[in-house]
Amino acid sequence: MAKVNFYAAARAASGVSEAHIDGATLGEVIASASSQHPQLIAILPGCSYLVNGAAESNDELKINSEDVIDILPRFAGGA
Repeated sequence: MAKVNFYAAARAASGVSEAHIDGATLGEVIASASSQHPQLIAILPGCSYLVNGAAESNDELKINSEDVIDILPRFAGGA
């Protein structure tokens, strides 16, 4: 199980700041997170993902139990 950190709106939607979630790929982890926390479904299409601190958009990326995934929703503001 990978450690998944939820930030901002993802934290509000999931009701948790972190969870350990099963999945062999990034896509499977995200799907499992959505299954466990259905309110995430509405915000995940606009989210960015970090895997071990690096931006990642490849749903087929292999994930292992030592990986840390950060789910980052769009943030308001900016210049």
